[in-house]
Amino acid sequence: MASLNQQAKYDLEQNSTTLEVETKDFDYSKRSQWLRAAVLGANDGLVSTASLMMGVGAVKQDIKAMILTGFAGLVAGACSMAIGEFVSVYSQLDIEVAQMKREKERGREINDDEEKESLPNPLQAAAASALAFSIGAMVPLLAAFFIRDYKVRVGVVVAAVSFALLVFGWLGAVLGKAPIFRSVLRVLFGGWMAMSITFGLTKLIGTSGL
Repeated sequence: MASLNQQAKYDLEQNSTTLEVETKDFDYSKRSQWLRAAVLGANDGLVSTASLMMGVGAVKQDIKAMILTGFAGLVAGACSMAIGEFVSVYSQLDIEVAQMKREKERGREINDDEEKESLPNPLQAAAASALAFSIGAMVPLLAAFFIRDYKVRVGVVVAAVSFALLVFGWLGAVLGKAPIFRSVLRVLFGGWMAMSITFGLTKLIGTSGL
């Protein structure tokens, strides 16, 4: 019985050691950075698309105009985010590749396989950025899609966007290890402000006869 207990204790210690090694080998900071970037991209899609829809809704109560505006904002924003991320990450890739070449010329030994795995992927970054933006932009679009009454539609869009802002604010705070309450309030009031300013200015311009 004693030998069995000792063997079980030994196996437990071995598994614990293995788990610690695997945890150290895995870089959780990289995953956190990608997730945080995805949350920020989704938040951008949410706020910009909702603001566009609210702006058009200020002067045109037609559901078709509002939906088409939101869809155009989704496509344009996703393409813009993807292109911007692709150019930015490709520039970073060029810098890192040039640095690797300089280090090889100086005689430093480099593991090519490991270095290639650590290099940024422009296409992956562009796709992730476009996808995150599109996910956020779908929230106001889906909220407004089936509602014909103008006032109800605007109210539902604001409610759906507000809930999504709370979720994105909470996720951003958790991933960035920031105070949750303040982060949520910042994201929420920032989104409300963007929609209010767009709605107000578009209403002003639309009623001024320009």
